[in-house]
Amino acid sequence: MTPSELWRFFPVGYLLTIAIETPVLVVGLSRRHAVSRRVLAGVWLTACTYPIVTLVLPLVFVNSSRNVYLLAAEVFAPVMECLLFWMAFGSKDPSGNKTIRRDFAVIVIANLASFAVGEVLNYWEWF
Repeated sequence: MTPSELWRFFPVGYLLTIAIETPVLVVGLSRRHAVSRRVLAGVWLTACTYPIVTLVLPLVFVNSSRNVYLLAAEVFAPVMECLLFWMAFGSKDPSGNKTIRRDFAVIVIANLASFAVGEVLNYWEWF
C-alpha cells in the first residue's frame, strides 16, 4: 500500500479497532479500574500503537512478506500496550501482580480480537 492509501484507511481502521478492543477491555480489565479508566484504555492504548502498526510498519516491511509484517505488528501492539498500561496504572497496583497479569492477558486478548476481525475483513476484501 502507498502512504496515501494507508492514511485513507487509518481513520476507519482506528475506529473499528476501538470498537472491537474497548468492549473487551471494559469487560475484562480488573475491577480495581473504574469503568471510565477501562474505556480510556481502549481509546488511549490504540491511539498510541495504531499509528505505528498502520502507518509506519507497513512501510518498514514493504519488501517483506505480509506474514513478517503481521508478526512484527501483532507482537509490537500488545507488548507496547501492556508496557504503557503498566507505566500508567500497574506500578500503583496495591494488590500485587495478580491483577496486572490479568490486565495484560486482557490487553492481549483485545488485540487478538481486532486482529481476527481484520483478517476476516481482509479475506473478504472489505477494505
